[in-house]
Amino acid sequence: MEEDDERDPVGVGPWPGGRDAWPEDPRYDPELLEHGDARNVVDRYRYWSVDAIAADLATRRHPFSVAIENWQHDLNIGSIVRTANAFAAEAVHIVGRRRWNRRGAMVTDRYQRIVHHPDVAALARWASEAGVPILAIENGVGSVPLETFAFPERCVLLFGQEGPGLTREALAAADAVLEIAQFGSTRSINAAAAAAIAMHAWIVQHARLPR
Repeated sequence: MEEDDERDPVGVGPWPGGRDAWPEDPRYDPELLEHGDARNVVDRYRYWSVDAIAADLATRRHPFSVAIENWQHDLNIGSIVRTANAFAAEAVHIVGRRRWNRRGAMVTDRYQRIVHHPDVAALARWASEAGVPILAIENGVGSVPLETFAFPERCVLLFGQEGPGLTREALAAADAVLEIAQFGSTRSINAAAAAAIAMHAWIVQHARLPR
């Protein structure tokens, strides 16, 4: 006997009731109202335009940022951007090459503020002028356990590439270097996973959780 392969549709269909029932709120996108919204967005943003979603997120972003060194082809960058969007990070700073692989972002970069710095020195200048400490996430000698670290409310979390990790210049520019506790045999964990852990550690200490 063959199993029923029917699956729940992704997202929502056209707005019920047709054009005559469309809401007058300018945040709604006519194309989505007419054809449906299959995007990976929370329910409150169904049928909203990209610009409307980005504008609403800008009013309630958290005061931490994320920075990523971009020296080699790395799919993790897109995943880190997606997680930064999920936790409403203030901005994502791409350090190094301007072009980066957006595939893992799953189009969340459309809603996220992205800032480019040509090198670590430029990132460090921005952080100094903004009064924002740089917290590098890297396992190694001299690292402080992330699990016991008191995160400042305003900060930028700096991540390296999969494999080589952060450059010497990045570690030298950091105000603190944090490591994630590990208990198995592997030397390191996936860069995107490490970034998610670090961002959530900030969330646990500072974010106002929804009821």
